[in-house]
Amino acid sequence: MLILRSVALFAAAALFEIGGAWLVWQGIREHRGWIWVGAGVIALGMYGAFATFQPDAHFGRILAAYGGVFVAGSLVWGMVVDGFRPDRWDVVGALVCLLGVAIIMYTPRSA
Repeated sequence: MLILRSVALFAAAALFEIGGAWLVWQGIREHRGWIWVGAGVIALGMYGAFATFQPDAHFGRILAAYGGVFVAGSLVWGMVVDGFRPDRWDVVGALVCLLGVAIIMYTPRSA
């Protein structure tokens, strides 16, 4: 149950961070305006808040593991929102990153 909660938190954090960055991109690069940028900044703040709910107490470990989630999540976001089609090496890279997440976060440790 603890792992399921952690995975759900990583997924929510990815949605807020990637979505927030995308909103800022749309606001500035695609000239959609400062409302989009502001919404992006709020979403990025929510990403930071969700990270604090992870069960592990070590910020460095959480952020390092989240990096792998961000890589995979960014490819999924690109596919769903922007019509991007990753090639096999994108997929292999994302899977390697997710393996790293699993090792960092969920490998048993001695106390």
